[in-house]
Amino acid sequence: MTKRFVDPAAEFVPAVERVFGVPPRVLDGSRAVLVGDVKLSLEAGERELWLVRRLPPALEDWIDMVEVNDDIEAALRAAKERLADE
Repeated sequence: MTKRFVDPAAEFVPAVERVFGVPPRVLDGSRAVLVGDVKLSLEAGERELWLVRRLPPALEDWIDMVEVNDDIEAALRAAKERLADE
């Protein structure tokens, strides 16, 4: 019997680069990245992807949350669409 462990965070940074088309700045280990002025943060055991706009000098505007089911890229595409709508 073979056990398989899946860690969505392991694929998070490369998936952000594929979906957004730019290399992200990695924050907080590999569970949060910065793309432009928006922080994408995996929370709640990698089940929630939060979109947080960073404002000067040290404020954060928590914009929205996208559920991460099994596909991190699908969640990132949904996040990109929500950011485009804003």
